[in-house]
Amino acid sequence: MQVYRGMNVGTAKPTIIERRGVAHHLVDVVEPEEEFSVAEYRRLGRVVIETAEVPLIITGGSGLHFRALVDPMSFAPTDEELRHELEEMSLADLVASLVGLDPEAGIHVDLANKRRVVRALEIGRLTGETPSSRARSAEADELRRYVPDIEFTAVGIDPGGAIDRRIDFRLEEMRRGGLLEEVVSLEHRLGRTAGLAVGYREILDHLTGDTSLDEAFEAIGQSTRRLARKQRTWFQRDPRIRWIPWMEDESDRVERTMEIFG
Repeated sequence: MQVYRGMNVGTAKPTIIERRGVAHHLVDVVEPEEEFSVAEYRRLGRVVIETAEVPLIITGGSGLHFRALVDPMSFAPTDEELRHELEEMSLADLVASLVGLDPEAGIHVDLANKRRVVRALEIGRLTGETPSSRARSAEADELRRYVPDIEFTAVGIDPGGAIDRRIDFRLEEMRRGGLLEEVVSLEHRLGRTAGLAVGYREILDHLTGDTSLDEAFEAIGQSTRRLARKQRTWFQRDPRIRWIPWMEDESDRVERTMEIFG
């Protein structure tokens, strides 16, 4: 979400001063009204990787975006008109259409997730590929075996039992730092993707009168903890990541990380 201009507080975006000291890429790339897909992230990120004159650090929370940069991952085309047509259908009708196209679709697609079902149907109608056929491809096999396109060293730092405390601290910093005011300024500019960002969608609910401000921040904390658990599970499946134990002292974490990098 740091690709969106103006979404600073809620994404813990690096400050201007930090960016002057160290070059950051894929920050402030698009306006919040615009769609920004994983495919576009991969395209722009690969340009940075292929032209870099110094070693790069990929850092962040999304396992999907990380793998899109380093692993063999291609993306099927999209069609806005078709996507809109599918989104107007009920989930039950969408699932019936997808299962009619691919009886084993439920093995590969979460049939309770409308967005994923819409995407699977969109791919099927545009390319003829089904979830089952895509799962049997050579690319899918390499992804399952974690065979990278690009050589890298990965380090994971997991705060373990301290994660809830750190999330609460970060959330309080965002509240004091003006998250409410930031969302108010962007309220009518947040597109479909940006508007789903954790922190922003909960404040939007508050602005429509659905929740109090305290309830909105409580919901942000709950959403953040769910996301953290999800991303932790995603990354812990990756055998290429070398994990170091949590240490409160930042210099200790840096020292242990540098040992891995040699």
